[in-house]
Amino acid sequence: MARPDKAAAVAELTEEFRSSHAAVLTEYRGLTVAQLKELRRALGEDTSYAVVKNTLTRIAAREAGVSAFDDLLQGPSAIAFVKGDPVVAAKGLRDFARTNTHLVIKGGVLDGKTITSDDIKKLADLESREVLLAKLAGAMKASLQNAVSLFAAPLSQAARTFDALRAKVEADQGVQAGEAGPPAVQPEESTTEDAAPTVEEEPTEAPAEAAAVSEETTEG
Repeated sequence: MARPDKAAAVAELTEEFRSSHAAVLTEYRGLTVAQLKELRRALGEDTSYAVVKNTLTRIAAREAGVSAFDDLLQGPSAIAFVKGDPVVAAKGLRDFARTNTHLVIKGGVLDGKTITSDDIKKLADLESREVLLAKLAGAMKASLQNAVSLFAAPLSQAARTFDALRAKVEADQGVQAGEAGPPAVQPEESTTEDAAPTVEEEPTEAPAEAAAVSEETTEG
């Protein structure tokens, strides 16, 4: 490979390392072209699978600050550059390796941290980002529904209480208007000061006693 071509290849690989969430190094010895195409489809649209030269890859990894592949770049190498969900790519690699034993997962880097082949297999056992988001959305929806029910219960109870109280007040007002007549007017009590004074009349002399007095006067 000419020097300008090597420089371009290194620059391209360096950019792949920098722009990827994860990179997984594999050995593909014994895999056919058809099997490699099948593997690329299994990894999904957000992961590219490239056959690489070990020497150029070592230089590109060093320029990108990746040291995970220093001791692993031996034999026919290919790297899965993951720009999407790492779990999906890990599942694709694991499932393909189960039916195609020629694929060997050596190790990789995830968000700048070195991961082993066992780590990649454990990553493949996790639920994908879409599944986790769906579960999170379901949990949030359930929480919101519980919160709505929690707030709606006392409000509806209070509304029923107010309705019952209003009905009772209206019923009491109806009874008072239909059965009770106008209030009776109580006569004012006269006080001793306001009452007219009582005049005691002197007793009148009897007619017989008056006549006797008249006769005694005549005789004398």
